[in-house]
Amino acid sequence: MKLQDNITMAVRGVTTHKSRAILTILGIVIGIASITLVMAIGDGAQNLIVGEIQGLGTQNVYVIPGRQSGLKSGGNLMVDSIKNKDFEDMQKKSNIPDAQLVIPMVFGPGTATYGSESYDGTFLGSTQDFFTSSNVDMTKGQGTLFSADDVLQKAKVAVIGNLVANQLFGFSSAVGQNIKIKDQSFRVVGVLPEMGQMAAVNLNESIVVPYTTAQQYILGIRYIQRIIIQADSVANIPNVQKDVTTLLRNNHNITDPTKDDFFTQTQQDLIGTISTITNILTILLTSVAAISLLVGGIGIMNIMLVSVTERTREIGLRKALGATNSNILSQFLMEAVILTISGGVIGILVGILMSLGAAWAITTFGGLSFVFIFPVVGVILGVTVSSAIGFVFGVFPARQASRKSPMEALRYE
Repeated sequence: MKLQDNITMAVRGVTTHKSRAILTILGIVIGIASITLVMAIGDGAQNLIVGEIQGLGTQNVYVIPGRQSGLKSGGNLMVDSIKNKDFEDMQKKSNIPDAQLVIPMVFGPGTATYGSESYDGTFLGSTQDFFTSSNVDMTKGQGTLFSADDVLQKAKVAVIGNLVANQLFGFSSAVGQNIKIKDQSFRVVGVLPEMGQMAAVNLNESIVVPYTTAQQYILGIRYIQRIIIQADSVANIPNVQKDVTTLLRNNHNITDPTKDDFFTQTQQDLIGTISTITNILTILLTSVAAISLLVGGIGIMNIMLVSVTERTREIGLRKALGATNSNILSQFLMEAVILTISGGVIGILVGILMSLGAAWAITTFGGLSFVFIFPVVGVILGVTVSSAIGFVFGVFPARQASRKSPMEALRYE
């Protein structure tokens, strides 16, 4: 029998009971759609995070307290191994010749209040160089930024994000007003223009104060939680890492590298770590979604067995007219494969539509620049897996059909 004839008969067998065929492939559709959705969202999220990290500048070196351990490369905010003196030494050109900017950071959640209004956001302590590295254009904002003198004098001044200003002051001007953070009064000197998300910090929702002020009046600490060093060129990033490591080991009296109480990261390190994490999450979620494919495959096998029983007389008649066991097996196996491939194609289309909808919702309601990425791997995987499931779970019913005796099949009622 020709392959074309086999396919024609298989299609006719499947379309005879349309409702049953649709219900049969439902599990495959759900499974493939879930896998496609997970992969598209995973790729989009990874692209978004990587883009945000790259937006901070490709020349940054991050100095983080604590020890680096596997994927736990974020350090510990409570580790006090990086002191103010370390930051001051890093600022000296003789210690790190290739450093363009050295930016300290302390941060945490905080509530700002003004009169009866309050805002739960993130406060960030740094220097005026933080605004330089973040490309803040105050011609689009209100007021000014705090100065180097404010940092030295531990001045109680704050620059707030536009969402903070809207929540606390509404249509009134925030500049010159006093807000309270942990019972301390801070004078608002500036309101940032709309900046959006930058890595882990959303400047629209942030309150930025001098790091010395944050240490003394908000956190009550004498150490720094992060230091960002901007190299003067990408080529000099390794030199900056080497100089920082030498400086901190000397300051901390460390002779054994395995005893380091700090570590450095570059953007490539961060991107690699984030890619690994998102890939692991995608694999885990895809594995969960794949369970429905197994259920769908079992459902197809059951329906095909029912179909074999219902069509016993048809099988007997075909065999009596000369059809071989191979012909019968091929027909029923082809029916199973057609069912699963149809489910796979429909699942891919549904998954892509759901992914587009999710990307639109995240962009519209989440305020993030989430871009839909066509899941090529998901599509290939969906077609391959659905075809394999059709073959694997269709073999047993097809063999059952091919082994029926023509005489017994013709006598079947």
